[in-house]
Formats: sequence, C-alpha cells, structure tokens
Amino acid sequence: MTDFNRRSHWDKIYQTKALEDVSWFQPTPETSLSFFEEFEIPKTAKIIDIGGGDSFLVDHLLERGYEDITVLDISAEAIARAKERLGKQAEQVHWIVSDVTTFAPTRRYDVWHDRAAFHFLTQKEEISTYINIAQKGIAPNGLLLMGTFSKQGPTKCSGIEIQQYSKASLTNTFDTYFKNINCITVDHTTPSGAVQNFVFCSFKKK
Repeated sequence: MTDFNRRSHWDKIYQTKALEDVSWFQPTPETSLSFFEEFEIPKTAKIIDIGGGDSFLVDHLLERGYEDITVLDISAEAIARAKERLGKQAEQVHWIVSDVTTFAPTRRYDVWHDRAAFHFLTQKEEISTYINIAQKGIAPNGLLLMGTFSKQGPTKCSGIEIQQYSKASLTNTFDTYFKNINCITVDHTTPSGAVQNFVFCSFKKK
C-alpha cells in the first residue's frame, strides 16, 4: 500500500467511524500506563506516541502530570478528533501528522510508545526504516515501548494485513539498537466483543 493510499484509508476510517466503534478503542490503556509506572518515568520526560491518533493515552498522561507529550499519526482526521476531545488541553501537546516511515525527528525522546502502529508495516524496507528512525529519535538509554498483534492475534486490522510477532521475533527485530527488558502478552477486547491477543515489549536503547 502506498503512502497516499494508506493516509487516505485511515482518514476515511476516522471520518466514518465513531471513537467507540473502532477495534482499538480502549478508554483506559492499562498496559501502556503500567510501563510508565514500572519504569517510574519522570513527569518531565520527552514522550512520543506513534500512531496515537485519537487514543486516550494522551488524556491519561496529561492527567498524571506529564509535561512533554508528542502524538504522531498519519491521519489528520484522527488528530483533529483528539484535539477536539481534549479542548484547551490540546495546546499542551505537540501534534505531528506524518507517516512514521517518513518521520524525521528533530529531537530525541526519552520514551517512544507504539501500540498497534508498527505491525502495519509488513515490508522489510519499511520495518528497517522504522527501526532506523526510532534509533535516531530515541535518546541514549531511552525506552521503546512496543505493542503488536501476537502470533495468536488477528492477521488483519481495518482491512489491512498486519505482521504478527512473538516475544522472540519482536525482540530480534529491534536487537540491533535496543536491548529487551521484558515482554508480556495481553488480551484486548474490542467494542464488538472480539478478543485480540497482543505482545508488548519494553526495550532500552543500547
């Protein structure tokens, strides 16, 4: 899928589906937030949420007092919806409309969070590009928090084929620049009642 078509695809989804109707809807992103607690991430940490769209992670981070949050998404529609939901609080967030594979970080982040964006990259070149961008955009000893569909999870999402990962394969994929800290598997129940199995791994930049 080309960048243009990918962008159009996601814009259409955000134009036509309500927040509570998308499969990734999660009022409280418990697993992601647990990483912030586990690593005692300071409130001044530079955080970027890749593919954050109009997810609620940014709401919870603001509520917890985090001061430097960036949300990147390929869909301007998704970001517009998040801004509308947050109202005045949206001014506290840095918003970037970009395909992550063409993202050129201008700063280094202490925390790079990605729940269910990376697994949409199925071509070796795209995966390699993502890893190189991440290593450039993450500060020394910074954290990479990654969630993808597991080998027991779906093979498609929103009509697009995805790349499944196991704990081992996700670890190996990022091994060049990142040391694995821990991996867990988590079930996510969609609004329709379907259960999707995720693998979440935390890494530290080497």
